[in-house]
Amino acid sequence: MQNGYQKALYFLPFDHRNSYVTSMFHFTLPLNAEQQERVEDSKRVIYEGFLQAVRDGVPKLSAGILVDEEFGAQILHDAREHGFITALSVEASGVEEFQFEYGAHFARHVEDFDPTFVKVLVRYNPDHDAAMNRRQAERLKQLSDYCRDADRMLMFELLVPPTESQLGSVYGDHDAYDLHLRAQLMVRAITELQDGGVEPAVWKIEGLDRREDCQLVVEAACRAGRDHVSCIVLGRGANEEKVIAWLETAAAVDGFIGFAVGRSSFFDAVADYVAKKATREQAVQRIAQKFLTWSNTFESAHQTALKTPLNKENLDLPA
Repeated sequence: MQNGYQKALYFLPFDHRNSYVTSMFHFTLPLNAEQQERVEDSKRVIYEGFLQAVRDGVPKLSAGILVDEEFGAQILHDAREHGFITALSVEASGVEEFQFEYGAHFARHVEDFDPTFVKVLVRYNPDHDAAMNRRQAERLKQLSDYCRDADRMLMFELLVPPTESQLGSVYGDHDAYDLHLRAQLMVRAITELQDGGVEPAVWKIEGLDRREDCQLVVEAACRAGRDHVSCIVLGRGANEEKVIAWLETAAAVDGFIGFAVGRSSFFDAVADYVAKKATREQAVQRIAQKFLTWSNTFESAHQTALKTPLNKENLDLPA
């Protein structure tokens, strides 16, 4: 069984690739050298915002970045050298069915960057295409087995998009799907993947509106002796009010140890920088302020609800 993880984790994820290039820059793939540099520069702006947030008060021992190799290789190396938690995405971007970004060579790329976490994003609805789910589970078991054998921690970002029939059952209302159906589907997905041999140390969970749903997800993640497995909440690109509500809800549940909020932290600031509506310094400060807001919100809600400080000591950072 995979090793778990229980210390506080505050992630700024900016491993977005195809969607980021098209929505932020309106570029068409493949990129030329100038376009590549512009995208890489924008990710350096995000990283600078992360560094500023740590200087402003986000606890360094809990602060982490999740970025891709394609546009963030230098950032990954720099963050590791400075003792930050790092996560490297290994899934191919822009595909519905999980595929390895570098195919059979994925392990070599992980070794090159030596991240704290190997991260994978997967869309998995237990009532969707059963054959596709089986194929995904087989590839994910390969990744999980590699992480176990290499003594690496797997971070699993689980997205559960609704099927047509599920959405139809709530009259096409995505908010109703999130409130009434998604949590149970996430529990089933987690259980199926675990039964298929997929053993993350940390589950990245889409924001949930109800504390009892967060508890159900934690129970599934930690079932059958997986006591050291934890969950973090992701932001889904939502507005600040919604992100804060999700953070406060998750922080009140034992087993949620932090968050990974990306687009809600950086997208508007970077868009203004790219459009020359904001200076680099202004964009960096806006990103830092958002990230600090998430950190303060989660810590305050956690300590209020559980009356215990988050574990931010003795973090085993890479050498």
